[in-house]
Amino acid sequence: MNTSYDVKFWEIRRNETSKTPSYVVRWKVGGRQKSKTLRTKALAESFLSDLRQAAKRGEAFDVETGFPLSMLQAKSARTVFEFVRAYIEMKWPHAAAKSRDSISDALSTVLPALTKDRPGRPDAGALRTALRKYALLPAGKRPNAPHEMAQAIRWLDGASLDLADLGETRTVRLALDALALRLDGTASAPNTVARKRAVLHAVLEYAVELGELPANPLHKVKWKPPKTTETVDPRVAVNPRQAGELLTAVTYVGRRGRGRRLMALFACMYYAALRPGEAVGLRLQDCHLPAEGWGQITVDVSRPEVNTQWTDSGDAHEERGLKHRGRDDVRPVPIPPELVRILREHVQEYGAGEGGRIFRSERGGVVASTAYTEVWQEARKLALTPAQVASPLARRPYDLRHAAVSLWLNAGVPAPDVAERAGHSVDVLLRVYAKCIDGQKEIANRRISDALAA
Repeated sequence: MNTSYDVKFWEIRRNETSKTPSYVVRWKVGGRQKSKTLRTKALAESFLSDLRQAAKRGEAFDVETGFPLSMLQAKSARTVFEFVRAYIEMKWPHAAAKSRDSISDALSTVLPALTKDRPGRPDAGALRTALRKYALLPAGKRPNAPHEMAQAIRWLDGASLDLADLGETRTVRLALDALALRLDGTASAPNTVARKRAVLHAVLEYAVELGELPANPLHKVKWKPPKTTETVDPRVAVNPRQAGELLTAVTYVGRRGRGRRLMALFACMYYAALRPGEAVGLRLQDCHLPAEGWGQITVDVSRPEVNTQWTDSGDAHEERGLKHRGRDDVRPVPIPPELVRILREHVQEYGAGEGGRIFRSERGGVVASTAYTEVWQEARKLALTPAQVASPLARRPYDLRHAAVSLWLNAGVPAPDVAERAGHSVDVLLRVYAKCIDGQKEIANRRISDALAA
């Protein structure tokens, strides 16, 4: 195979020679011009993006076909299983660890349903484990599978439907029905179904891009997904008094001051609406903490926790950019004197760790989600009544962020300002927190009454 790293791309252009709208992607490999025509501009943009990503990560391109080697692997796939594994190889290098986990989760649910009726079918749990821990990892990350898992993978390889079968609506319906159920046969949560369907849609779009399917068959299936819930349940949001009592209770949890060293972490979630991963990654140099008055946190990194098999570094807390933002973007968050005081006292007592990290475990490592979640659950029992403990009130540490955003909105802070501080777009902010905005109905009624009386 003749390969080259000499690749050049041009802008997408409309195909003027066709009566029906179509778009042409043009590029050059080793001095030879290549082109591909796709039905929609969105497909063309997605295909060009895949080519650019392959070039950016230093992948060799086949001079004859013009495709990067990962894409060539997908085009040579004859079964759904082979195609999905090639898709994983293509997506892995430029996907975040959480996205890799989500892709694997969705496809390990769908693939067992896209198989022929062959003898020796492993049980559902074995198939899912074989896919999650072994088969749906790139070749360079894939560990040696034990005998039972290797058998399950061989069965999948032999029983997988032909790739062409994906063009049939009955096949796609099998996949949709599978992702709507848990392993135990009960219905999946609506948001889980939506997330897994989005992954399936992306895989099918990739097959269309490569010319393996004429169109995305999902668009032809009349399948009604369960309604998703995007809005925050207002019952989870604590008021300022409850938040203060919870933060105090945290300091009494655990031996050797375990909770005490985490109190400021929770305070950042409540007073600055930081996501847990953002709070865990907070550094001293990101903080302006004056002796009096308001301070500021400049958020520019997040350390979300994920299984090490999905990360490049093998670290469960791989450093990432901010959610839904470019890698070099930052988010300044003004913080009230209460949080300034808490952070100053925390730094004075515990200092800063490697790289200026403010929050560390007892052994100096990154604070694990299991550690701060355990502390939080104990603090709830100390600070709340039994009825409140059984309720959704502040059930998760993340709910402190919800409480902060709800407080700001109800205090009359303009939505664009709240969105900027919380790291949301305005439309997402208002949609997600619509049920948490209190007291607006009475204000609206009064204004309408005043207008009618005028």
